[in-house]
Amino acid sequence: MEKENVVIIGASNRPERYSYQALKLLTEHGHTCLPVHPEHPEIDGVKCFKDLKVIKQSAVKIHTVTVYVNPSISTGLAKDLLSLKPNRIIFNPGSENPVLAETLNKNGIATENACTLVLLKTGQF
Repeated sequence: MEKENVVIIGASNRPERYSYQALKLLTEHGHTCLPVHPEHPEIDGVKCFKDLKVIKQSAVKIHTVTVYVNPSISTGLAKDLLSLKPNRIIFNPGSENPVLAETLNKNGIATENACTLVLLKTGQF
């Protein structure tokens, strides 16, 4: 399986948070993680990005974006998500955003409501 560049929106440095656990498990599976958090410069030695615009400027091809923020936050990210042109976006439990998903789908970006941790643990990522 090809290892991908994965953006984690809502990354956390708190081990009890699912986004932190996803960062660790994605890394264990060999994926390159690009966590996004406006205040953390890094999480466990992995460089954090202030926002999606900074990732876009780096010209890295993004395969997957995994979302761990409330829809009230992710709605405002539509333009930046579209400009990244990822292959897919995963809305983890609690982050589901049907309006944003529809916009992304209409622009050729696949979306799914799923748990990144479950997908990784069951070989479906």
